[in-house]
Amino acid sequence: MGKKQETNPDSEYGEPAQFDPTFNGPMKKRGCTDIICCILFMAVLLGYIAVGILAWLFGDPRHVLYPRNSTGWFCGIGENEGRPNLFYFDFIKCATSVNVMANSLTVFSVQPCRCAWRAVPLNLAKTKLSVQNIVDKELCPFFYMPTISVLGRCLPDITALDRVPSFFSEIPGLPSSVNDTVNQMMNGTGDIVNGFNARDIGIRIFEDFASSWPWILVGLVIAMMVSMLFLLLLRFTAPVMVWVLIVGLLGAGAYGIWHCYWEYSNYKNASATISNIGFTTNFNVYLQVQETWLAFLIIISVAEAIILLTIIFLRTRILIAIAIIKESSKAISHMMSSLLYPLVTFVLVLVCVAYWGATALYLATSGGPIYRVVALNSTMNDCKSINGSVDCDPQNFNTSDYPGCPSASCIFIKYNEEGLFQRNLFNLQIYNAVAFLWCVNFVIALGQCTLAGAFASYYWAFNKPDDIPYFPLSASFIRSLRYHVGSLAFGALILTLVQIARMILEYIDHKTRQAQNPCARFVLCCMKCCLWCLEKFIKFLNRNAYIMIAIYGKNFCVSAKNAFMLLMRNVVRVVVLDKVTDLLLFFGKLLVVAGVGVLSFFFFSGRISLPGNTFRTETLNYYWMPIITVVFGSYLIAHGFFSVYNMCVDTLFLCFLEDLERNDGSLQKPYFMSKNLMKILNKSNKAPKKVKGKE
Repeated sequence: MGKKQETNPDSEYGEPAQFDPTFNGPMKKRGCTDIICCILFMAVLLGYIAVGILAWLFGDPRHVLYPRNSTGWFCGIGENEGRPNLFYFDFIKCATSVNVMANSLTVFSVQPCRCAWRAVPLNLAKTKLSVQNIVDKELCPFFYMPTISVLGRCLPDITALDRVPSFFSEIPGLPSSVNDTVNQMMNGTGDIVNGFNARDIGIRIFEDFASSWPWILVGLVIAMMVSMLFLLLLRFTAPVMVWVLIVGLLGAGAYGIWHCYWEYSNYKNASATISNIGFTTNFNVYLQVQETWLAFLIIISVAEAIILLTIIFLRTRILIAIAIIKESSKAISHMMSSLLYPLVTFVLVLVCVAYWGATALYLATSGGPIYRVVALNSTMNDCKSINGSVDCDPQNFNTSDYPGCPSASCIFIKYNEEGLFQRNLFNLQIYNAVAFLWCVNFVIALGQCTLAGAFASYYWAFNKPDDIPYFPLSASFIRSLRYHVGSLAFGALILTLVQIARMILEYIDHKTRQAQNPCARFVLCCMKCCLWCLEKFIKFLNRNAYIMIAIYGKNFCVSAKNAFMLLMRNVVRVVVLDKVTDLLLFFGKLLVVAGVGVLSFFFFSGRISLPGNTFRTETLNYYWMPIITVVFGSYLIAHGFFSVYNMCVDTLFLCFLEDLERNDGSLQKPYFMSKNLMKILNKSNKAPKKVKGKE
């Protein structure tokens, strides 16, 4: 047996693994791997924490959360508590000059605004000033139109906009072109308010969730139970399901052949040909030509023959794939806690996302606002000297300081960018994004390595389940964190760099799309395709490298090389297992999502009801929202469960390949695989398993 391995024809992919009498599962004695990358990752994390602290010290998210009025105060807090809405004195200037949904500091650079309790002007009826003085001193708007509150801004009420033109025509002193301006304003703001009328829809949706959330949870629990039941039943139903799907595929191909032949016969006497029709965008014309159905018939027949011959010649490898799938279901049944591990990964990823979002928000709002004196009406001689170079405080600004220019105002110019921290905000945002991607990829790598270590301990247990170690998932998690942070960070860094390259390419494509010629578009498309393929390959390589790290405790490069060589020495088995597993899991996801989705549709639409159920579908504004929530949640739950199962299949498959190369079934080198796998391969152990257990 040893000589046979030495003369292996696939030696260009490395020598087969050699027998090790001390090996009986994931190595207990191991050292830290990829220490340099571990130190680099820790340094990046410390820098990430430092960036978050600096952003928290210098940032002020109130710039985004609250509108700010002409005096520089935020609406809804401080002295404006109880007045959360921003009221614009002259909305025509807002709608025709700037983006009203931007920060209010940009808006009041062209006209004054005040905080209000609701969308009404200030009540100055008891003042002794004349109307003209009130308007000149900007204590009240020159006119008022009906408004509604949208995101804290008072925007015109489109339900009353039809009365606005006649209202403006009655205002004395207003320019004759006011109606044109008002029409432009209505067109510009009508779309905005229409878009943000979603607030009412959002309230109705919230009401639906408030009344139906217990039943949404019931639907998600059903999805979880169906997913778990499906995975456990694969232990008994995998052969039947796989062959049913294969027969169904062949049957679909056979029907396609028959249908194409039937259509070909129907158009046998047709006079039209492809050459007569030429090129047309009406593809239905081609379906009325005999040559089209002949081409379809040939293509489907060739594909059917290839699939049939592939199944015939690879039937043994299909049986191996089925056996490994059954063994994976058995392994999960002994480690039910592994199905809950995606929750740990989800929580850690959620923490990364929340930290990234908070840091990005605080960085974007760091640097205090700068106000300067600007003349809104620069045609007056005394106003021409006011060029926006004098700093001011809007809360203490007094127009009387500029007696010759009554239109002088203290307005927002920009955020402070003069400090060292503010000058590097863009670089810090880039650092925030890169560190975020690295952390997320590390969390995913940690989950894969943890699950791989647990499932490997199952495979290499000689007497199952007696030899399975206690708490294999916890032990694998501790090993991964204690010894292999550097290796996991190394693999995550490689993937992060590829993802950054893809983002940069997408950014370049977006910015240069208008100037691209067909050749440039083709080159960019090819580059994006290559990077996408590279990312998929890196994920595949990393996944198998983490399995080898979890088993043998070697560094990332050695583990990746050993995993790749092992897979290449068994490339046909790899392809067959991958496709069979993908087919089964796709069918499982379809079964879970479609089944739970149909059940939720019949329930929330009122077509079925439970006895004694107090929930009434008539109270729902949009019954499809709970259905969409249940379907989307069911997909996430099924994806989480099936990702664990997929990791189990990949781990047991690599262990199975190692088992074939290391052992030969003799007394000294018995196989660790299941009896079903040994039966398929016509192999057996010469010693009963209990002998190994006694030793």
